[in-house]
Amino acid sequence: MTLVLTNDDGIDAPGIRALSEALAEHSPWVVAPDRHLSGCSHQMNRGGPIAITPQGDRAFAIGGTPADCTRVALGHLCPEATWVLSGINAGGNLGADIHLSGTVAAVREAAMLRIPGIALSHYIQNRRPIDWAWASRLATQVIARLMGEPLPPGCFWNVNLPHLQPGDRDPELVFCATCTQPLPTDFKVDQGQFYYTGDYSRRRHDPDSDVAVCFGGNIAVTKICLW
Repeated sequence: MTLVLTNDDGIDAPGIRALSEALAEHSPWVVAPDRHLSGCSHQMNRGGPIAITPQGDRAFAIGGTPADCTRVALGHLCPEATWVLSGINAGGNLGADIHLSGTVAAVREAAMLRIPGIALSHYIQNRRPIDWAWASRLATQVIARLMGEPLPPGCFWNVNLPHLQPGDRDPELVFCATCTQPLPTDFKVDQGQFYYTGDYSRRRHDPDSDVAVCFGGNIAVTKICLW
């Protein structure tokens, strides 16, 4: 296998380091944004230059979005890639989040280019810090499992790790549907300024959906198909 890793939190983010450690035996390529771009969705460069800055062996900081990173990697730096993996994102990408997430957009772009991919995110509960070593260990297990599952062209996996307490049992991997409920839309207006005030952890969700599974303490895995 030849693996490309990317993200939307930037090449220096702890999540992509954890993902690199999980896949170290495969000597993955790291082709990630040179800055934090969380929530940029599938935005792409529309014709200007995209900087490519070497960061070490098989590592490049890209002056573009996560979707740009996928194109630069597959079209130029590593055209022999067989998988694109994005993450591990600091924060969940569940349900409606998949349409906003740069993490997910990176593997959606890979799917459109007929390369399979896995987007990995870690839900954050009550702003507690993430145990990246634990996340790396779980990612190793999840990736090995998903790479053995059938994945038709135009499809990719979206994975969300739960946020557990120290001493909790390891979570189960649950294949599930994507939640259809909207993100929280509560708001306030103060001195002419509009503020969202919704609580992500209390968002509405369908029973047995990815939100329900992840909030319930297990690993939510959804197959997203573009056609």
